Amino acid sequence: MLLEFCAENFTNVPAAIQQGAHRIELCDNLAEGGTTPSYAVIEQTVNYANQHEATVMTMVRPRGGNFVYSTIEHEMMKKDLTIIKDLNSHGVVFGSLTTENLIDRSKTKELIDLSEGMETTFHMAFDEIPQDCQKSELDWLIEHKVTRILTHGGREGTVFDNIFWLKELVDHAAGRIEILVGGGVTYENWEQLAEKLSTNQFHGTKIVQLETTK
Repeated sequence: MLLEFCAENFTNVPAAIQQGAHRIELCDNLAEGGTTPSYAVIEQTVNYANQHEATVMTMVRPRGGNFVYSTIEHEMMKKDLTIIKDLNSHGVVFGSLTTENLIDRSKTKELIDLSEGMETTFHMAFDEIPQDCQKSELDWLIEHKVTRILTHGGREGTVFDNIFWLKELVDHAAGRIEILVGGGVTYENWEQLAEKLSTNQFHGTKIVQLETTK
């Protein structure tokens, strides 16, 4: 089982890896849903992870709010992604949507192309996509070789509220793309979820027990 710890900065990364986190999703401003962290934080986290057999996925997002980005914001994301790649992050996390809440294919394709040689996660922007379109959008991500999707199965509620739709998504993916489950997942319940879902990776800020975890 692979556990991904969502970290806002470097502070809890050593403890999280010590407690069993295999992968770090690094993003600033979690109260805003996560934005691109500082380059110094990325560099330090990647260096530490490399020494402790863990990997780092870095958020590429210029602001909080919705996932519909202007041309200027998209250019900022491309620049950030290029620098993140130069800092040797193992992968990047992004998600661009249209005003209809479908994948912005042109912008997303550019980010995928820039990410060559890295792992890619299409983040919880996926949950904004209308449910009747999610499987076809999932197929597009598969076609363009995105590594995984981070989802909690719907715009509202937790993974437990959306368990039946998550099962459908996992079944539809059929091993063609990784399904990373997050949203209310903790060290106390991921094993219960693993019994219900045919996926082998879970994500959260409390995915492992830290001394600071309440």
